[in-house]
Amino acid sequence: MDKIDRKICDFLQRDGKTSSAELADSVGVSLSTANERVRRMAANGEILGWHARVNPEVAGAGLCCFVLIDMAYDGEEAACAALVQRDEVMELHHISGAHSYMMKLRVRDTRDLQRFLSEVVKPIKAVLKTETIISMDALKESAAVRIADEG
Repeated sequence: MDKIDRKICDFLQRDGKTSSAELADSVGVSLSTANERVRRMAANGEILGWHARVNPEVAGAGLCCFVLIDMAYDGEEAACAALVQRDEVMELHHISGAHSYMMKLRVRDTRDLQRFLSEVVKPIKAVLKTETIISMDALKESAAVRIADEG
């Protein structure tokens, strides 16, 4: 990824709805060059997709929480496969430290959280223990990746 590709990615992360002409103008290349670079980066897996950010409150998923999960090695792979298939699971990270995984959930309210934990997470054989942290307010929430300088 060269300097222009980095500019394109940075610009698209900030405004994915921008026109190709605006994108080309903002990074200083022709329209065809900008389009070809975007196509190439998407084909190479450097751009992973195009998404709309939906207001979680409006979507009925206003409660954000993080669940620390302790898992047994036996059944861990199947447990992870089951969890990542759930729409409520926004992220699942294998982490270092006292716990095995950290899962970010978005559900309607604490009742939905309780239901999800008791009906989905805790019945999984490999799950030994969970600890839930409820987010009171998201001061920053972003899927944008910092684009590192060349070199």
